[in-house]
Amino acid sequence: MPTVQRAGSAARAVAQLRQLMIDGELAPGTRLAESSLTGPLGVSRNTLREAFSTLIEEGLLVRHPNRGVFVASLSPAQIADIYRVRVLLECSALEQAPTDPPQAAGMRAAIDEAARAAAAGDWWAVGTANMHFHEQIVALAGSPRLTAWMAQLTAELRLSFAAAPDLAALHRPFVAMNADITAMYEAGEAIRAAQLLREYLLTSERIVLGNLASVH
Repeated sequence: MPTVQRAGSAARAVAQLRQLMIDGELAPGTRLAESSLTGPLGVSRNTLREAFSTLIEEGLLVRHPNRGVFVASLSPAQIADIYRVRVLLECSALEQAPTDPPQAAGMRAAIDEAARAAAAGDWWAVGTANMHFHEQIVALAGSPRLTAWMAQLTAELRLSFAAAPDLAALHRPFVAMNADITAMYEAGEAIRAAQLLREYLLTSERIVLGNLASVH
């Protein structure tokens, strides 16, 4: 009996595949076999191919002729561009965020998530929590479009972490900085918080690009 696809099933498959990248379950260079994904995602092969096409357009997947579809590996130029967009998007969202009262519950939840993961020594999970923190900053803008763009950037960002030789060294410094940014925002100093965030992102960019250079 043929599978009946509900409207939006390709969009859901895109979101699920993107989340697998954010969670680190699909690493750069991973080949995506249709036969192993249609069942878990609950879609037909045609719908999965449609999702692949969307993610290829977003730069998260690449198609190699006669070889198949693979999770993308990012170049230094692509990573620099991601950070350029992040600075514009995140810092603007934080500068203009409501402060009376501040809407920091999501940011605080991500900080707590990171603290629990750090205590358990799970630095991959710390990285995931850190990305949730940045998604919550953009969510302060209250824009579904910006939230969707940030989800794509977050997935790309996770791919850029793959070159890190030491995840603890990569993520540990930013756990405390997330708390500092949040406290500053909660104190009504959104502009100062955005300035600190800008410095944070530039530091993160240098570290990620340095890690990438060290493996080439």
